[in-house]
Amino acid sequence: MAELQQEIGELLWQKGLTLGTVESATGGLIAHLVTSVPGSSDYYKGSVVSYSNEAKINIIGVKAGTIKKHGAVSAPVAGEMAQGGRKLLNVDVCLADTGIAGPGGATEGKPVGLFYIGLADGNGAQSRRHEFSGNREQNKASAARAALEWLREYLLSL
Repeated sequence: MAELQQEIGELLWQKGLTLGTVESATGGLIAHLVTSVPGSSDYYKGSVVSYSNEAKINIIGVKAGTIKKHGAVSAPVAGEMAQGGRKLLNVDVCLADTGIAGPGGATEGKPVGLFYIGLADGNGAQSRRHEFSGNREQNKASAARAALEWLREYLLSL
């Protein structure tokens, strides 16, 4: 996976873009992976781990109504997390995640391993749904990798 982070770093640097992350279920793993690359301070500005709904609302700016209507683990929340993080961290691109790492926490229609990843840039936010089938640590690692792969795909499309 180190090659993926290195490639992302080179793309961000070449394009003159800055990156931030807002993480929930991954607990800072995406930030850890991004900052494992020497020189990442040239493009990576920071992270917020907004694990609770209160942090999502009060720090990141997710609307309480969005969480009430869709639940914390949802596409709209992932998008609002990415948008809020982009503004809060003053970055060009922000990745966000919200999910159910397991082993508990599943609800009807939202199984363990369900994650939504958000990506925001100057044009707005998008989100993607993923379902992973590992244990807690594997699900967190899979979500972090999916977020970074999407970021690489996004950067290559610019």
